[in-house]
Amino acid sequence: MESSPAATKTPKLYRVGTLTYTRSGLFQVMFWMLWGDFFFQLLESVTPALVPLQLRWAGASDTVIGFVASQSAILAFCLYPVIGMQSDRHRGRLGRRRPFLLWCTPPVVLSLVLLGVAKPAGAMLHEVLGWMGSSNFSLAACTIVWIAACYGLWVVFNAYIAQVYMYLFVDVIPQEVMGKFFGLYRAIGAIGNLAFNRWALGYAEAHTLHVYVLIGLLYASAFYLIVWKVKEGDYPPPPPKKAGGKLGAAKTYCKECFTHPFYLNYYFLSFFFWASLVPLGFIVFFATQAGQPGYAPTLGLTLEEFGKIKGWTFLIQIPVFFLMGPLIDRFHPIRVSLVGLFLISVSYFSCYWLVQGSTSLLVCWTINQGVLAIHLGAGAALTPRILPRDRYGQFFSANQTLGYSSMILIPPLIGWLLGMVKDYRYLFIFCGVCTSLTFITLVIFYLQWKKHGGDKNYTPPDTILKTAHANTP
Repeated sequence: MESSPAATKTPKLYRVGTLTYTRSGLFQVMFWMLWGDFFFQLLESVTPALVPLQLRWAGASDTVIGFVASQSAILAFCLYPVIGMQSDRHRGRLGRRRPFLLWCTPPVVLSLVLLGVAKPAGAMLHEVLGWMGSSNFSLAACTIVWIAACYGLWVVFNAYIAQVYMYLFVDVIPQEVMGKFFGLYRAIGAIGNLAFNRWALGYAEAHTLHVYVLIGLLYASAFYLIVWKVKEGDYPPPPPKKAGGKLGAAKTYCKECFTHPFYLNYYFLSFFFWASLVPLGFIVFFATQAGQPGYAPTLGLTLEEFGKIKGWTFLIQIPVFFLMGPLIDRFHPIRVSLVGLFLISVSYFSCYWLVQGSTSLLVCWTINQGVLAIHLGAGAALTPRILPRDRYGQFFSANQTLGYSSMILIPPLIGWLLGMVKDYRYLFIFCGVCTSLTFITLVIFYLQWKKHGGDKNYTPPDTILKTAHANTP
């Protein structure tokens, strides 16, 4: 008898929306998205690290530094709802996400260059104001105003890129590999943070402009490659605009995003967790010789020594993020995140008691960054599983808006508290309290999630139907 021909094995296909990938195609799109992530994290490391230092070098107090961070957060707070709805509704040759990456990258790079020349620009502004007869402004005040204005410019355009970049993940990455993708995404981001803090931060004071320009150019090239290489699928037509113009759209946005307790509780996860990250912006003053007069003694490290320690703390995150992908897909992000938040809270309180020098700072902070990676990896993968896919940008922006509200309220509060206690060591206590509140909120959210179907039957609550029923006579 003749043997029957062997059945050909059909290659596995991956689908998201109208996009279909082979394994090779999926690898390519993930590669370019992760390529952009590396340079995006480089950029995200630069401004939070350098802007507070630039303000301190200009003579700003902790309260002023917190105020500048808060004012910039207000801009993002106002923009995020607009960005989400604009991107969800946009239709063009490049799709609904990539055009925003294309348009907003040049202003981001320009703002970095302007931050890099803050010192001479502040001096020039001081001379111009003196020539105009306004002698009440000191050189330090002019430099601080310049930094604050350029930082605000960066926040506005970077808000578009940061938000739309996250929306693009959901449009081009299949749900079945989302956990593994976000594990890789966070790992690559940690490498970017490591690279900046280990090899660039130490040169920032003497070569501020060079650091900003180099990272700005690398960032621009990476995102233009994403626009070129990553293709979006076809989208259904956007829903018709609501009656009442911009006011009607704002009312609809608020009703759909902020009326359901389930989503509100999810947003408060971001509020408390983002608040826990605010004090870390002041940790450079605890570790280095840049502390305020009259405060408790700092660790006395140089900026280069601090940069090396901070860089090495990101090294532990890389293997953790790689391990998180399979764990997230197996146990669900919400369960993994609960473990991570509990360990983060313990690590912050431990840092308050145990950090006494450079070695203990390295050990304790490394452990903290390792357990922080558990929550960061799980939290990033949780969002696509929770929010409605058809209005993902809209709900994502609502979540970010509440998160940014903590960035508005907390920086001045932290600056004021530091002025009261006059000891930067209390930063760890502030962080621990906020992460403890995040943990409690996530426990409550977990119980709500179980009521809405949990692992097998979860469906995002439909706030459109809820609004429609509320208006029915």
